[in-house]
Amino acid sequence: MQSLPLISVAGLNSEDPAVRAETARQLGVACREIGFFYAVDHGIPAEVMAGAFANAKRVFELPLETKQDMSIKKSPHNRGYVAMADEKLNPEAGADMKEAFNIGTDFPADHPDVLAGKPFRGVNFWPPIDGWREAMLGYFDGCLNLGRLIHKGFAIDLGLPEDFFVSHLDSPIATLRMLRYPASAGQIDREDGGAGAHTDYGNVTLLATDKVAGLQVLTRQGQWIDAPHVEGAFVCNIGDCLMRWSNDTYVSTPHRVRPPEQERYSIAFFLEVNPDSIVDPRDVVPSEAPKYEPITCAEYLAARLNATYEHRVEPS
Repeated sequence: MQSLPLISVAGLNSEDPAVRAETARQLGVACREIGFFYAVDHGIPAEVMAGAFANAKRVFELPLETKQDMSIKKSPHNRGYVAMADEKLNPEAGADMKEAFNIGTDFPADHPDVLAGKPFRGVNFWPPIDGWREAMLGYFDGCLNLGRLIHKGFAIDLGLPEDFFVSHLDSPIATLRMLRYPASAGQIDREDGGAGAHTDYGNVTLLATDKVAGLQVLTRQGQWIDAPHVEGAFVCNIGDCLMRWSNDTYVSTPHRVRPPEQERYSIAFFLEVNPDSIVDPRDVVPSEAPKYEPITCAEYLAARLNATYEHRVEPS
């Protein structure tokens, strides 16, 4: 049975161009064929990852009233608490049995972009837990650096300058999402009852998982395969925005979460590019006729999110 490739991304930091090229080649094969891979040797310490899971559990243990005070419905910038069954990643199948909490880049309330109401430039909601903000922002920064490094590999593989994505990632849309799937979700008679079958919206997702099974990936042959926990690894996948930008050279892949038999936690880091970055296939694959019209990252992401939530995310 097909399995997801495991890639040591440390090679992208090598001073040897041949090593960087080989690592990028491995990424490129994964992104063209299955759209998923495990990233290891990524530089984020095990204790930092463990701390993130401990803090995710702490936020979900808060009283429901406290969590609802931080509801994502109060934010036009995709930040805050998502209550159980409030999200439908696959609307035709029904609500997802999970709860989530999103944080983004930590902009102060007086930041010019926040004051101007720019898309995805709002303030975060912070749980009333000592040390929580600092710990999760540290984890956020580690994931952001890793996402930037992986984009370096994308650029090399696509035949672009190594720094092609750098200017698009200096102030990106990035969302750290903690997820909790209750044990009761296992009572749902639906293969994707934890999270509906869907593709991700942005450029790349970095997912940390606990040891409870649930994540499945749809192969090009139409078979659902398990993506089991690999200790210390991130499960990474291509999103629709990068697929669009690469003119379908890279592919985003449907995936789902089966209802777990016991409580399950995961932490996803969704990395887009800067809100005003123009996603234009002609810049990435100039030799091909573009399959998509140019669009800003913010406009594209808002359109996708508005199909998922009952509240609206404003692109401008």
